[in-house]
Amino acid sequence: MTMGTLEHVNITVTDPQRSAELFNELFGWQIRWEGPSMLGGRTIHVGSKDQYLAVYTNEDVEAANPDFRKGVPLNHVGVVVDDLDTVEEKVKAAGLETFGHDDYDPGRRFYFFDWNGIEFEVVSYA
Repeated sequence: MTMGTLEHVNITVTDPQRSAELFNELFGWQIRWEGPSMLGGRTIHVGSKDQYLAVYTNEDVEAANPDFRKGVPLNHVGVVVDDLDTVEEKVKAAGLETFGHDDYDPGRRFYFFDWNGIEFEVVSYA
């Protein structure tokens, strides 16, 4: 049996450009593609050549400026980095708050919510 590989996760945000720029700054990712979504609205694929986040919005999301709640249904997105402290400083420089600093096997980590209430776990195994 062939093992599957996670290619992407698609999340709804209020401002895909702002989210893509944050991920580029924090994780060294690049915009792979951007354009109209087949269901209407706009999507940006941001990540590496093999994996990415699809950040999506449409007119309904932009107009409603929704208050997304953690765990409905997504709990968090985990990203592995080499230099946890540098990424944390970049998160703070973007005006976002970090929390949940833990150091237990198998690595150190912290969490933050983006502007849409999506929780990210940033972890280093170095």
